[in-house]
Amino acid sequence: MGSFFFTLIFPVIAIAGAAVQLARSRRPRTLGHASEVFLVWFLVVWAGIGGVFAFLSHTLLADQTARAIGWPIGNPFQSEVAVANLVVGVLGILCYWIWGNFWLATVIATSVWLGGDAVVHIYHIVVNQNYHPGNAGLPFYFDILLPLLLIVLEIIYRVSGGGSDSVRAPRVA
Repeated sequence: MGSFFFTLIFPVIAIAGAAVQLARSRRPRTLGHASEVFLVWFLVVWAGIGGVFAFLSHTLLADQTARAIGWPIGNPFQSEVAVANLVVGVLGILCYWIWGNFWLATVIATSVWLGGDAVVHIYHIVVNQNYHPGNAGLPFYFDILLPLLLIVLEIIYRVSGGGSDSVRAPRVA
């Protein structure tokens, strides 16, 4: 239940937060504005805070996390995975303050990282028949879903005229 909860909580918070912000916003409800709001919530909460929690999972709960993925306990590469999660987490959280091309760079970094994870999951499903929940469950699907959502939202945001500032204060209303 614990890992399932933490896998779901960040996307749920991001979607709910973006929906509430859009509902309360005084700005016109355009596709560009909606993509901006969802993009910042997905980057900060799902990729950012979720990435920091994944880092903590791979460090503080390393044995439990390894079991959930189907990895051997004490695997030294888990520390490297933890640091990669931390990098994406920090980039995501910084998207609250740094906008424009920084968002694009964070979308690219997150998409390469999670897309690569998805390929590794597929490999271990096919070659090793690893169907552990941490390898073939929600984390696998979210490793595909989050990059797709980020890329689509980034494209809509850019096409609609967003992303021209390199740094600006976030718009809450």
